[in-house]
Amino acid sequence: MSLSLPDHVRTFLDDERYVIVATTDPDGAPRQAAVWYTLDGDEIVINSAVGRRWPTNLLRDPRISLAIIDAVNGYRWVGLNGTVRPVTDLATARADIVAMARRYPEEVPGDREKDIARFESQERITFRITPTSIHDHLDS
Repeated sequence: MSLSLPDHVRTFLDDERYVIVATTDPDGAPRQAAVWYTLDGDEIVINSAVGRRWPTNLLRDPRISLAIIDAVNGYRWVGLNGTVRPVTDLATARADIVAMARRYPEEVPGDREKDIARFESQERITFRITPTSIHDHLDS
């Protein structure tokens, strides 16, 4: 069962934040990674280079858990559980990561276009996350 994002959660997620994704390795161990994201309706969109462990985990087991934390006040955060739908169309996945690169600050000032060129040459995959549970700690 998918859920709609409540307005106060959507407002929180619309700000520039990083998401911690949690997946499960083949041996059952947890795996976490910090990644960029965007919102598209009630779906959260994440992207990776193909071949990394966490996306490989999601291709095997589509369950995911997310934590999005307020960088100013770490007691304010949103947690979501859900399932992913992989998007393997290369043009779409590359367009998604380019949009994310334009949303987030440059790691090294002046390198944005260089980073985008690198992303556009990589094999990428996008995951669209449908939330199945949402818990927020935004009252702090």
